[in-house]
Amino acid sequence: MTPDFQYDVPNSPEDRQKLQKILEQCYICTPKESEDFVTKTGVDKFRIFRHNQEIIGGLASIPMGQWWGGETVPMVGIAAVGVTPEHRNGGVAIALMQQTLQELYHQGVPLSCLYPATQYLYRQVGYEQGGTATTWEIDTNDIRIKQRSLPVLPLLEINHQVLNNLYTQQAQRNNGNLNRDFTPLLWERLLEVEKNETVYTYLIGEPDKPQGYVIFHQYWQQDNCILKIRDFAVLTLAAAESLWSFLASHRSQVKKIRWKSSIVDSFSLVLAEQAAKIQHTERWMLRIINLVAALEKRGYPPELTTELHLQVEDDLLTANNGEFILAIANGKGKVTTGGKGDLHLDIRGLAPLYTGLFTPQVLQVAGKIQGTPQALHTAEQIFTRTSPWMSDYF
Repeated sequence: MTPDFQYDVPNSPEDRQKLQKILEQCYICTPKESEDFVTKTGVDKFRIFRHNQEIIGGLASIPMGQWWGGETVPMVGIAAVGVTPEHRNGGVAIALMQQTLQELYHQGVPLSCLYPATQYLYRQVGYEQGGTATTWEIDTNDIRIKQRSLPVLPLLEINHQVLNNLYTQQAQRNNGNLNRDFTPLLWERLLEVEKNETVYTYLIGEPDKPQGYVIFHQYWQQDNCILKIRDFAVLTLAAAESLWSFLASHRSQVKKIRWKSSIVDSFSLVLAEQAAKIQHTERWMLRIINLVAALEKRGYPPELTTELHLQVEDDLLTANNGEFILAIANGKGKVTTGGKGDLHLDIRGLAPLYTGLFTPQVLQVAGKIQGTPQALHTAEQIFTRTSPWMSDYF
């Protein structure tokens, strides 16, 4: 970072106004939209760059938690990275990200995630593809499930605790899902009602023992009515079948159902045919900020007892450099320095290995890691589980 750049927090109404102006230009949004975003996110979550006392860029750094191996790992989501057009292509965004990551490291944050507008920028500061965000779609006429063994009842008064308990039971089974206890803003967005829009929330099962829920709204797209599921959880087969039956009952008006899930979608597994199609998919990126904390806070297969010897390179956060031994026992990981360095990788290569997005063997072919056959096998036993995904966007 050059001496002309100052890393700072927006500490005045004027700073906030300038930050919002940058967001409006970068993300093509209205003044009200940028103001609402900063208000809901919290102005204290933003970091800015000044050049000769003028704000030239900023980003949001949002504390979150993410499920890995059945345990929550603290994570910071990076959003709204923006630089004024006249200062782009001069290394401002990279320097801003570097300063933010160094701040997060000193705070002890294990992980960071973001949805990239461009991979090139974020790869330069240690991010790599970590998981998927996928929207699925099905024609209502292709849903052939009629049985509804559980009631699907409207939730007239929103009970956040009930919804969050159901969500958490599902999310902790899925690598990459967010722990929404860390970020109440996520629930606010899911339940937010936009202009000329109605949001519907239903519980699946008896009110005193719900087995799932669904939150959705409907809209017209050209000549077709779309039912868009904002969020849902199904904890049993009966809940999944009852939700499908409920969705199919909209076929007289609704043409298509859309929902967010893993790229390997289990919700549609109960359907008679492979009628569901991917409507959109993208990959979010992950950065290991504190290597020891990231490896020790996540969960591992409880039946596995083994060691993995790592040799890691990190040009930015040098405390992550060196040789480490990851010892696994009773579903927990313990990291010590030293070892043989059987698996050699940089901090970028560690991200998709950690998440299980790709197997160690695939990562070696892609040039992301290098290791002995035994080290690759051990890494596969440790990290390769369910395909990592998120439904929340930030």
